[in-house]
Order: sequence, then C-alpha cells, then structure tokens
Amino acid sequence: MKKIPRIVITPGEPAGIGPELVALISQYNWEAELVICCDPELLKNRAENIGIKLKLYYFNKNSPPQYTQPKKLAILPVKIAHTVTRGLLNIKNSSYVIETLIQACQGCIKNEFSALVTGPVNKKIIQDSGISFIGHTEFLTKIAKCQHSVMMLICDSLRIALATTHIPIKLVSNTITYSLIQRTLITICKTLINQFRISYPCIYVCGLNPHAGENGYIGTEEIKIIKPAIQSLKTLPCNIIGPISADSLFQNKYLKNADTILAMYHDQGLPILKYLGFGKSVNFTLGLPFIRTSVDHGTALDLLKPYEINHGSLYEAIKLAINLSKVK
Repeated sequence: MKKIPRIVITPGEPAGIGPELVALISQYNWEAELVICCDPELLKNRAENIGIKLKLYYFNKNSPPQYTQPKKLAILPVKIAHTVTRGLLNIKNSSYVIETLIQACQGCIKNEFSALVTGPVNKKIIQDSGISFIGHTEFLTKIAKCQHSVMMLICDSLRIALATTHIPIKLVSNTITYSLIQRTLITICKTLINQFRISYPCIYVCGLNPHAGENGYIGTEEIKIIKPAIQSLKTLPCNIIGPISADSLFQNKYLKNADTILAMYHDQGLPILKYLGFGKSVNFTLGLPFIRTSVDHGTALDLLKPYEINHGSLYEAIKLAINLSKVK
C-alpha cells in the first residue's frame, strides 16, 4: 500500500499573511495529510475573514494519515500568547511562533511527520523579545543538532544554494573558509543525488569578488580558498565548475547545464531567482535530518485583502515537500 505523507505546516507570524495562506491552500485536494501547527481559533477566524469555512480535527500520531480534502485540516494545537491584530506585530506572540517551530521540528525528528513546511516570520520582533533567532534555517539547524545545513532556493529547474546566509556583508569574506566551501559542496552533491535523483550533478560555483577576483587583483579568496576547496573534491560523484564571476554565471549558457549554482552570499544569488519566479519559488534546507521547505517571501503585514494575497509559494513548498517525501 502506498504510504501517505504527513506534512506539518507552521503558518509563522500570526499578524502576517501566514494564516490566510494556509486557508487558501486548504481549498485543494492534497496527496498527503496536512497538519497545521497553530492556534485553531486563530486559523478558523482568519479563514472566515476571507470567506473560507474550515473544518478542523486534532492531529493524532497514532492514527493512519489520510489525504487532505478541501477545507479540512488536521491541527497540532499551540495556543496563541496574546490577542492578534492583523497587520500589527506584538512582541508577546514571539514565544508562540517559536513554540510552533519547536513542536513541528521535534515531530519531524520523531518521524511523526514526513516533512516540515514553514510560513513567513518576522525576525526582528522575535529578536526584540529576547529570543536568539537569525532565521529559520539557522534555528532549525540548532534544534535538530546538525553540524551543517545549506539554504537553497528553487524555482522550476533553477536551484541556487548559499555558502553563507543571514549575516552582514562585512562578515562574508571572513566566513568563507576552505572547510565551509568543502562541507557545503558535499552537502549539495549528496542532496542532488539522494533526494533529487540526479545521477551525476553539475554544480557551478560563484566567485566572491567582482570578476571572481580578476586573478587576485580584486581579491584572493578565489585563489586561496574557493578554487582549492573545489579541487579537493574531485572524487565526489559530481561535476563542480568554478569559481566563475557571478555577473557572467547567471546567463543561459551556464544555467541550462547547471543542476545547482552555489552563491557565496545571500544577495549574490537570490535576486536573480526572485526576479525570475517570486511568489512561486521555494526555500529548501539541505542537511537537516528531515525535509524542510518554506515560502520565498515575508509576512506581508500590509496585505489585508484576499485578492492581494498570493499563495503560490506556499503551494509550491507543500508540493515539493510531498514529492521529496515520496523519495525518502
């Protein structure tokens, strides 16, 4: 009998569009059971505000998973800390956001869920509450007690991975080390082979500096760090090419052959992908002991009307999580 994946979803910041996104994707038939980790009353009320009447039932880890039918969702309940006003952040609800992530993550670690899909959060309001939170990727890596993870954004056939994630640009150069590039490329290679079923993947690597350092004239990281790290991985079952100047790499003659591009920092690679597919691209975390996908956008506190809300990225994130769950 075909196993039905069980996907846990955290809507994210309660004052943002997360609850509405969940309500909107509930209107589809899914080849999985979707379990929403949130306050059930909050979700029901926000769904009703956009004209969707949800039927909720409590998640039971001991019952067999069932396909999600339109407007019917399983709930892993977490009570909201303070009354939510749509569009207005409240520092008192930061603990609620974190608790949903912890419960969902722990459920994945215990194999109660096949995958985790996360909605958008506001990093600053969580930090302001005194909770250390750089981003989902870093937080989940810590909770799962992983030594290394990689952030990747996916849109159609384009995959862009990042060597560094949410750090100031002035810290990027010192963070790019020989071992970091090695570990990141190994993780990418293993993921492309094992989860995406690409037999001999091709990975293109961006340089850090303009023109990939111009043979050391504009910077030496390419010569001293990136290129030696690539050359040390010749025995990996993949083709790693680079470093190549980022302003040259993002053109069709390279992209058509690339299974993944490794960018050195957040805003080197992601503007290209978001330009091509904002609202339909997916964030995927490599290296965790479970599948985690996410939306490609923020909380959109200013979007209050149903027709303004685009649920395409959450739809694609769930779809990818289901497809990857079938490969496990």
